[in-house]
Amino acid sequence: MSMFSACAKLCLRCRGLLSLKNSTHLHYVHVQQSMTVGKSTRISNAILSRRNHTAAQSRLNWKRQTSYYYDYTAKYLTTEAKESKHTEDVPRTDVPEYKPALVPTVDALPLPQNQISVDLDADDKPSALEEISDEEAVGISIPSFIPPASVSLQDYVDKSETLTKLVQLGVSLWRLEQRPNVGSMLLRLDFNRDVAPFLLFLKEIGVEDSRLGYIISHNPFILSENLENLQARVNYLKSRKFSSETVASMVSRAPYLLNFSVKRLDNRLGFFQQQLKLGASNTRSVVARLPRLLCGSLEPVKENLKVCEIEFGFKQNEIQHIVIAVPKVLTANKRKLTQIFDFVHNTMKVPHHLITKFPQVLNSKFLRLRERHLFLEYLGKAQYDPDLPSYISLDRLASLPDENFCTDLAVATLEDFYLFQKTL
Repeated sequence: MSMFSACAKLCLRCRGLLSLKNSTHLHYVHVQQSMTVGKSTRISNAILSRRNHTAAQSRLNWKRQTSYYYDYTAKYLTTEAKESKHTEDVPRTDVPEYKPALVPTVDALPLPQNQISVDLDADDKPSALEEISDEEAVGISIPSFIPPASVSLQDYVDKSETLTKLVQLGVSLWRLEQRPNVGSMLLRLDFNRDVAPFLLFLKEIGVEDSRLGYIISHNPFILSENLENLQARVNYLKSRKFSSETVASMVSRAPYLLNFSVKRLDNRLGFFQQQLKLGASNTRSVVARLPRLLCGSLEPVKENLKVCEIEFGFKQNEIQHIVIAVPKVLTANKRKLTQIFDFVHNTMKVPHHLITKFPQVLNSKFLRLRERHLFLEYLGKAQYDPDLPSYISLDRLASLPDENFCTDLAVATLEDFYLFQKTL
């Protein structure tokens, strides 16, 4: 009987232990499910309310507690397994009454410092989209860097010493940034190593400080030239009896002049001397007054010379006189040049020799010339023959301001001239 009673108690104890294991296993599965669901909920909440720093901190505390709860449950299961094995090996006569296991709640668990995991997910780190206080915003330091790409050099001025000093010299960055690859070239230059030597060279040959910015604005490629080559070209011009002051003036007004080799400069000077049939002194005079003749294309020059000779009917000596007096005739727009000559010669009835005597009329504005001639014709004073009374010089007709034109040539008031212009 006693043996039967002992067996019954042993069975009852085994059933209690089995129920305890099942209950513990159910709690473990519940914890895993809670962790899975909690993690999905945590990710959703992080996406929907990432800006809420308080909610993020709460999720961090929840994860720490869950992690500790998981460790606590695993430890509990290990302990129960050991006790169960000990019970099977050593029979006990005093089996206590079965009681369900007390699993501590999450809120009741302490958070020891040594149990807190430091390997957190990236979702728990502060996000760039989270709202911060004004004090934290003021404390943020933004690193200084050069923009990786931009359509304007203005964005790099504060970051580049070269651009800053070029602006101080008067360089027009808006003009340079319109040219391909020039902006990137300037950003790669070091001012003291790559720019300063060229500025000193220009100053040494006589270029004024006020013209340095103009030269670089129109010809930034001079910074990529060899200083020895530049000096050789200056020496060549001086060997052709151009004075130092003339060379400095030519470089200031024609920034590309020193970019051409000595051979090309020599060929250009020979071309103008041959085509115009001028002496060396007159050739130097023409080139010194219009130095871009040595830099630009020769096709417009050849065409204008043919127009003056064939279409206008000027003689060779007349062309020479016109070019020496007004070199811009060689590079003037063909249509504009033809329009002015046709009006002066055919409408105003001015002969070739008078046009040759006052060639500045070919470089005047057509609209101004037309308005003044029509006003003089309206007053009956359009007389351009020097052999007749009330002669009006073509030079004064084209160059005088409106006020002087009215008082000296038309003998009328400025208001009358303006009223007449409205009738045209």
